[in-house]
Amino acid sequence: MSPSAPEKVIPQNDPKADYLAHKPEIDAAIRGVLESGSYILGREVEAFEKEFAAYVGVRRAVGAGNGTDALELALRAVGVGPGDLVFTVSHTAVATVAAVELTGAAPVFVDIDPDTYTMDPESLATALAHAPHGRPKAVLPVHLYGQPADMQAILGLARRHGLKVIEDCAQSHGATLGDRMTGGWGDAAAFSFYPTKNLGALGDGGMVTTSDVALAERVRSLREYGWKKQRISDLPGMNSRLDELQAAVLRVKLRYLDGENKKRRKIAAEYSKCLADSSLRLPVETPGSVPVYHQYVVRSGKRDLLKEHLGTLGVETAVHYPVPVHMQPAYKRGPRIPPGKLAVTERVCLEVLSLPMFPELTEGALREVCEAIRSFRER
Repeated sequence: MSPSAPEKVIPQNDPKADYLAHKPEIDAAIRGVLESGSYILGREVEAFEKEFAAYVGVRRAVGAGNGTDALELALRAVGVGPGDLVFTVSHTAVATVAAVELTGAAPVFVDIDPDTYTMDPESLATALAHAPHGRPKAVLPVHLYGQPADMQAILGLARRHGLKVIEDCAQSHGATLGDRMTGGWGDAAAFSFYPTKNLGALGDGGMVTTSDVALAERVRSLREYGWKKQRISDLPGMNSRLDELQAAVLRVKLRYLDGENKKRRKIAAEYSKCLADSSLRLPVETPGSVPVYHQYVVRSGKRDLLKEHLGTLGVETAVHYPVPVHMQPAYKRGPRIPPGKLAVTERVCLEVLSLPMFPELTEGALREVCEAIRSFRER
């Protein structure tokens, strides 16, 4: 007989709780948009673009339909296209690589750091020195799980090779490295506002940030059919517009982002304290970085058994991401570093497990998660 379902479930993520925390303000913002009669690229989008640019610390922000589109727009705006090579990681959401291929470019996969799970500069240096056939054009680091990548080292390597740098900030809203936020280091950056993100909409949404005004205007044109004058396409563009409803919701939630990131960091600190004596490999914060814990990710050599055990006790977990992109059927054909050169990536994907993490997670629920993990060890 299969075990009975647990009486109570602790979710791995809970975007509904985030909405309910700000429900009166969000509902009022939505009503304002509905009553305005302007639903696409209106005052709410314009205001949110300005507010988000100021928050990140850049000169411009341009809204897009989703995070994948934002990545594609940023890549296209810096000139990435067919025949080009973009150096990125394989331990990421497949959207990162899909955006590269949507431009007609090819991904070159780089290994990750075993502590931060972000792009390893030494592996990037090796990949740049032995690039496959094609034109190296850009580097695309991912601030995975809300952990900033080593941007000083990555930028140094990219500049020496004359490459553009696009940051994938889909999971790092508000994370800082030194005195700068992620999204303010490269030539441009792309954010996702998918509902489960640290700054999540009530649907899809994305944003490109940059301090290059000309690049921002190119993104603005590309997102709407390449128009500069209405209905006249100067560039082969696309249709990717952040809508007014989502912008209005995001304007409300942006005001609370720093506070909610502080809650995430507090939850992460409590996890690390509670699990310090466990056999799990816990997250590491590198000097000078302030992660925002989009996920709290542990590693275990018995990951699948642990996940199953926690599930029977009502603790929902997730695996981000179980199969590296370079090992997935759709992406085996393109240029890549040989599998042996992605040893950390391939090992990590067998061991990572995301524990429950969202700002509304209670101390009691966190303790229950830790007790459930301890019971697995004792068993």
